[in-house]
Amino acid sequence: MESYFKTGVVTGVILVLLLLETWMPFYSHFKGSWKQRVLHDGRNMALAMMNATLGAVLIGAGFFYQQQWAEAYHVGILRQVDWGPTSETIIVLILFDGWMYAWHRINHVIPFLWRFHRMHHSDPAMDATTGIRFHPGEILLSAAARLIVLPLLGMELWQLLLYETLLLPVILFHHANITLPRKLDHVLNFFVVTPAMHRVHHSRERAETNSNYGSILPYWDLLAGSWRTREDLTSIQFGVDGWQETHWQTLKGLLLTPLRKINIQKK
Repeated sequence: MESYFKTGVVTGVILVLLLLETWMPFYSHFKGSWKQRVLHDGRNMALAMMNATLGAVLIGAGFFYQQQWAEAYHVGILRQVDWGPTSETIIVLILFDGWMYAWHRINHVIPFLWRFHRMHHSDPAMDATTGIRFHPGEILLSAAARLIVLPLLGMELWQLLLYETLLLPVILFHHANITLPRKLDHVLNFFVVTPAMHRVHHSRERAETNSNYGSILPYWDLLAGSWRTREDLTSIQFGVDGWQETHWQTLKGLLLTPLRKINIQKK
């Protein structure tokens, strides 16, 4: 059920953002070519549907049994305290967002994990659909890690669903190819990761790629020293060097990404 709910949230938000990207784009990725845009967005959405199916069939079952085990043995930090449901929920949401930051950063550090995560970064035309462009292998690895983190925190499934409900619109928003007034982006960045902040993360330049890892809250990057700004956002080149060829941007090529050894990034 969680997977179907997430699919509904993604569908609704992405439709709004696609309209905004048509009306007020920040980059001219496709230079008026509707065919290129449809192919690009269609591939990314196809990956999202594959991952949604994977989540519904395999990951959902794993989370359910993990939850049953954690409750039966009273496992988890928050199961050892009684601070009230509201306080505990706020705390666990913040802690889990910290885990999301750490997991994202680890995916850039460990070569095996980067093999899967680089497919997300190899998109040469970042837009809202890039926010749902993940390799199924990365989804499984992330889920496996969560099966350890969730019981450790004592996070309930409904709290995870609440986090995902907050996360997905923010993820789609900060990947979106939309023009926001710089001042508005700056104000929003006090609360959430914004397009200006996340565009730097998708740069081909290694120093920029390895920065701005935050998912919802931007403060993890400030605390961990990975915050990076860039004045000229219009000149950013998206993607990963060595992955621009058309055949690596097909659905087959994207799924084969982890098997390719090349890992070139500008220093």
